[in-house]
Amino acid sequence: MVTGGGRGIGADICRKMAACGANMLINYYTHKDEAESLAKSLINDFGIKSFTFQADVSSYDAIIEMFKFMDRSLGAIDILVNNAGCESIDHAVDMNIEEWDRIFNINIRGSFISAQEAGKRMIKKKSGVIINISSIHDKVPRKGLIHYCSSKAALNMMTKCLALELAEYNIRVVTISPGAIETEMNRDEINKFGREKFDNWIPLSRVGVVDDIAWTCAFVASDKAAYYTATEIYIDGGYKESTIPYDPRQPKNKN
Repeated sequence: MVTGGGRGIGADICRKMAACGANMLINYYTHKDEAESLAKSLINDFGIKSFTFQADVSSYDAIIEMFKFMDRSLGAIDILVNNAGCESIDHAVDMNIEEWDRIFNINIRGSFISAQEAGKRMIKKKSGVIINISSIHDKVPRKGLIHYCSSKAALNMMTKCLALELAEYNIRVVTISPGAIETEMNRDEINKFGREKFDNWIPLSRVGVVDDIAWTCAFVASDKAAYYTATEIYIDGGYKESTIPYDPRQPKNKN
């Protein structure tokens, strides 16, 4: 199961997993046509089973229904990728609490509920992998993103706590933290500040692509990564270690 799997990083994760033989449940919220098109292409290209399910991952009831559907359609879950996430930009002192809650409900609450439901099922068969897609901003603070950075830091700690509790059942839990990866979510920001600036800031001199994340997910989910758990993998071209502070916020009137 991949949450937020209809497009961007999530869609490419689905494709790489399917290429490795995994049956897929693709969660989406608003991008129905893209998710259904992806599911059909996975069936045609790889001969696997592929289903879609519309669910708001900030809703407990919606997640429960999604897992019930998974039970009926696939019968078991071996891999969960908590990929769904969102961000917005605002000054910390001006941010309304509803926006703080919205970011946390999607980025951390939904990920926990999904991991909880997957964990219950994985415990019964004593195996499984849970991958949480975070961000380098679980470690690197950024102006304008106090809610997003905080939610990703919480997700990283959730990974470690879950990994400790589930290890006795042979269930691995890993965080993958992308850096500047071009997606629908951040393309405007990259273009706004200038791609050449990011190329200069990143030691490997390029913005990442979704393949960089998706192949790592496929590896972590495989038996080749059987000793990986309670850890985070940063895929950022070295950006985390040399990140240049910039301010994505609109100028604030200081009067």
